[in-house]
Amino acid sequence: MTLCGWVNRRRDLGSLIFIDMRDREGIVQVFFDPDRADALKLASELRNEFCIQVTGTVRARDEKNINRDMATGEIEVLASSLTIINRADVLPLDSNHVNTEEARLKYRYLDLRRPEMAQRLKTRAKITSLVRRFMDDHGFLDIETPMLTKATPEGARDYLVPSRVHKGKFYALPQSPQLFKQLLMMSGFDRYYQIVKCFRDEDLRADRQPEFTQIDVETSFMTAPQVREVMEALVRHLWLEVKGVDLGDFPVMTFAEAERRYGSDKPDLRNPMELTDVADLLKSVEFAVFAGAGERSERPCCRSTCSGWRIADP
Repeated sequence: MTLCGWVNRRRDLGSLIFIDMRDREGIVQVFFDPDRADALKLASELRNEFCIQVTGTVRARDEKNINRDMATGEIEVLASSLTIINRADVLPLDSNHVNTEEARLKYRYLDLRRPEMAQRLKTRAKITSLVRRFMDDHGFLDIETPMLTKATPEGARDYLVPSRVHKGKFYALPQSPQLFKQLLMMSGFDRYYQIVKCFRDEDLRADRQPEFTQIDVETSFMTAPQVREVMEALVRHLWLEVKGVDLGDFPVMTFAEAERRYGSDKPDLRNPMELTDVADLLKSVEFAVFAGAGERSERPCCRSTCSGWRIADP
């Protein structure tokens, strides 16, 4: 068989040389012995991150040499030929140590070689594939919408692209496909989705980026409960297929209930503390702030911070 990839680690034992060879699927051990002198000599020049091609024979390892920590720990490749595709100088990133975020971003192509980063991209690709299959199975059409369009009044500023043909004119990159998907509804495409890039020129925050990808959905004739049912089924499907976690049915509450119990329209349900209406307890209180509690639209509430505790009598 023939393998292509990068040298992850090299161990030189003199008459034998072992390398851990890495590609996006993982790591496999390759060894060079004196019976293939040309390959062994060339292998002595290998260093970390050399890009190489190896042809050899796959065989089972001896029982004592099995590495249970590797997915390929029960086999190894006996190399018969070696080609160095590209040599590597001393790298600005050290795969065996923690690198600064600045260095990782500057040399992103090296950072993405790390198994952790490669796995994230593979997971993202799997999620994208699962989303497309799920939406297709539920009768949605994947329809692309234009990237070069006119400015629309949305929640942020537009990114503008000068037009070469029309002097002094500009295109705007879409903040969302909102107008186009509404036109699709008018055209009879009653179930549309798209995994689409959006662009918004706004200040950076934890949940704000100038360029991001979203699952964009629009439907006609579906009720709000039906939309929730499909979207919840999608989320449950993704968690089960990607992480093996069964989320079960989502809890449902009205806006009024969320405000009454948590004082927020997006409560963190991991927090067991809920608000308690104390209007009835304050009816006889003379303190002006609470006078007439319960007679106005506002109702006083409190939250217990220590379950099971009580203030001792003085």
